[in-house]
Parts: sequence; structure tokens; C-alpha cells
Amino acid sequence: SVKYIIDVINANPGLPHISRSNYYYQTHKPDKDSGNQKLMDRIKEIFLEHSRRYGYRRIYGQLRREAYEINHKKVQRLMQKMGLFAISIRKKRKYSSYYGVQGKIKPDLIKRNFYAIIPDRHWFTDVTEFHLKDQKLYLSPIIDGCTQEIISYNISRHPDLKQVMTMLDDAFEKHPALNGL
Repeated sequence: SVKYIIDVINANPGLPHISRSNYYYQTHKPDKDSGNQKLMDRIKEIFLEHSRRYGYRRIYGQLRREAYEINHKKVQRLMQKMGLFAISIRKKRKYSSYYGVQGKIKPDLIKRNFYAIIPDRHWFTDVTEFHLKDQKLYLSPIIDGCTQEIISYNISRHPDLKQVMTMLDDAFEKHPALNGL
């Protein structure tokens, strides 16, 4: 019967090969946790006392506070043997303010060529944040691509549409004839 079991194990490619001596060694090996029944009972008491929420690390800490000289790996092995697994509490997701792409993306007409041959053909703008004495200020300039001159700018405490529209109104007031901009 033992020879049949070994032959079945060795005949299946998915199962590990086992020798006759190893089979007998494993079947006749004494249980190393047989002398730990008192400890196993205490682990189960702690586990049930805390409504199945304590895993092996917290039970190990509790046992150490109760003056048990024990290794955390032994507590883990005994809990697995007894089938004690803590209720897993899912951690909260980390906050992320990124909502993905919002609105339509305009085509890149400049293609990173920030130079113009004729003035008032390419204007460039951006909003920059500055930290000054525990406050934030936002600068929004318009720069001409040919002369690198600042056409208009606006400083605000909030980066909103009002800031950008004020900056554009000032620029169009200074340069009324903008054919081909």
C-alpha cells in the first residue's frame, strides 16, 4: 500500500517526487506542537477575547506582556495549525486629488517652438505659484514670442478664470490690432 502511494505520487508530474524513506519519516515524525497545548489554549482565548481581530503579531505581543518566552514565528505556526485567522480590515485608499483628464484637450499648435519671427504672432502664458510669508500668490504673464517682452500680467491670490480674463483684457487694450495672432 505504501509502495502504491509512492508510485502514484512519483507518477504525477505535478506532485513532488518522494522517496520511500522520506515518506516513512514524514508519517512517523512526532508532532512538535504536542507539548504546547496550554499555550495553544491561551492563544485561542486571546484570539476570541478580542473578537477575532488580533493576528499573530498582536497575540505575540500580548503573550510577551504575560511573560511568555516565545518567538513570533511559533505563534504564527500554532495559529495556522489551529486555523485561527484574523478578520482582515481593509485599509483606506490614499487620497488623490487627480480626477483624470477633464474636458477636451486642445491640439498643440506651437509644437514647443517658442520663437516667432514677427512680433505679436505668438503669445505665451502660464500661471506660476509663489509662497510668500505663509500666503500664496499667483502670477499670470503673457510673453511675446519674438521680442520676449511681457505684454501683460496679473497677480492674484487665487488662480481662477477672473485672473486670466483680466490679464487678457489688459493685453488686448494695449495691442488692439492683432491680425494673425
